[in-house]
Amino acid sequence: MNFLTIGHRGVMGVEPENTLRSFVAAQEAGLDAIELDLHLSKDGALVVMHDTEVDRTTDGTGPIAEKTLAELRALDAGRGERVPVFEEVLDVVHTPLQAEIKDKQAARALAEVMNRRDLAGRVEVSSFHDEAIAEIKPLVPGVRTALVASRYGTDIVDRAVEAGAETVCLNIRRLTLEIVERARKADLKIIGWVVNTQDQLRLVRAFGLDGATTDHPDIKRTGRFTA
Repeated sequence: MNFLTIGHRGVMGVEPENTLRSFVAAQEAGLDAIELDLHLSKDGALVVMHDTEVDRTTDGTGPIAEKTLAELRALDAGRGERVPVFEEVLDVVHTPLQAEIKDKQAARALAEVMNRRDLAGRVEVSSFHDEAIAEIKPLVPGVRTALVASRYGTDIVDRAVEAGAETVCLNIRRLTLEIVERARKADLKIIGWVVNTQDQLRLVRAFGLDGATTDHPDIKRTGRFTA
């Protein structure tokens, strides 16, 4: 089985998260896919950032939704990097992407870009929001989707199936064999996050997961040898 290594916000363990610099580093490290997060700016731009506010990852303050793209562009996102928009990432890296909808309102904007640029084969859409997954499915023919969960029980499998997801991305601290078995019976792929140590990597391999989301690119190198 091909074990996938997914770069978390690029390679946020070594570069500023959700920046072009981080995404390029993830691609150069040979990661199988790159995860990023999407919000809408005040003027409707599909911007790449994790939090609802800019405070933690830039030199600015306040909610993304209250700032225009120009205002977001003026911020330093780390090491002189600027807050990117989704289409910039598409143009700079060619590695498959996992685009996480942080703001449910971003689903339709993402669908428009995916259809215009024929991205169903390149971009998997993920979200903590069941309704965001369910909404984008009919908007983008053939899109692959993943339901993300941090605190969950065996109900995560039923939720994923109901939303039409093909994959569940699960916090490994909550993972149990029962959940893995239920997911397999439902024909769901399972990605574990966040996997940053050899012990964590051994855990997800022991569970027989399909892949791991990591902050560190060296997991790609060691992952193929860990059982």
